[in-house]
Amino acid sequence: ALQAADPPFGGMLAVAAGSLARIYRSPGPISDPQGTGDDFWRFAAALRTAGFRSGDVVLNSFSYHLTPGGLMLDGGLRAAGCTVIPGGVAATTAQIEAARAAGATGYTGTPQFLLTLLERAEESGEPLGFARAMVTGAPLPPSLRARLQDGFGVDVYQAYGTADTGLLGYECAEKDGWHVAPEVVVEVLVPADDRSAGEGEAGQVVVTSPNEVYPLVRFGTGDLSAWKHAPCPCGRPGPRLAGFLGRVGEGVKVKGMFVHPRELAAALGSDPAVARYQAVVTAGGARDVFTVRVEAAPGAVVDKTALTARIREAVKIRPVVEVVGARAIPDDARSLVDTREELAAGSG
Repeated sequence: ALQAADPPFGGMLAVAAGSLARIYRSPGPISDPQGTGDDFWRFAAALRTAGFRSGDVVLNSFSYHLTPGGLMLDGGLRAAGCTVIPGGVAATTAQIEAARAAGATGYTGTPQFLLTLLERAEESGEPLGFARAMVTGAPLPPSLRARLQDGFGVDVYQAYGTADTGLLGYECAEKDGWHVAPEVVVEVLVPADDRSAGEGEAGQVVVTSPNEVYPLVRFGTGDLSAWKHAPCPCGRPGPRLAGFLGRVGEGVKVKGMFVHPRELAAALGSDPAVARYQAVVTAGGARDVFTVRVEAAPGAVVDKTALTARIREAVKIRPVVEVVGARAIPDDARSLVDTREELAAGSG
């Protein structure tokens, strides 16, 4: 709302827009600034903790187009001394071939896509040589971590951050929660009354970031987590965040991107062939599945190909479009449903 009233940054930018390195426009829509200098989002600390070093060649599969994810990790990798393969949104086969050709030793991206790359490469008879991975942007349930580590020998670490605040938390070798980045102040507040959450109690992650370009005071990320106050055996001080426990409100993170009901409405609401629709996010094995159930209007035929393309354009994720029978979707059904709560609660 602030950005819509005072574009592009809602009056929160502390420098002239013309002095920025880049301006991003993510689905929502949300504008994010990038200041000048190396590792603006401070991900190098998390990557070094995960074992990324000079000499590593790393496939970065986050998008470099309009959204900041690709360069958030790219800057951290280069600050840690790594060579980066900017995989971005290239096709799976192309990224596998690039990783093989360059002898990639590491990966950054979502955990689900990492599994896809490893499985496809193994099926072809030429496994990839990833020794370590930094994953973010999607839940990492224990079953998926075990598959990646035990099944493929990849040492998997998890980090947490946003385009607005940069790195907020990251795992150490204990892999038992996220250590809070020292450059920010993090609170966990119960959404119902904004009180500080107790040990193990879920609440919204709220951040104060004294960034000289984009300073934020008590910024609500919309993400849910909880505190773990027991000392970490690694010796780092302070409590840890207990991982990603869901989202406040209706926005849902799928494959590293936020999907909002209003984007679905823009893609589907004006289609005369669609009587009702509902998007459902499920965990299909180790991967997120984004299914859009559509009920056709009386006498109408739904063009699944065109609808798939329109939804993908709106939310930047390819859906599985499923045409259902009449009255299969209740009148009071939510337009966006996330069924991954069990997986999200187990991540961290």
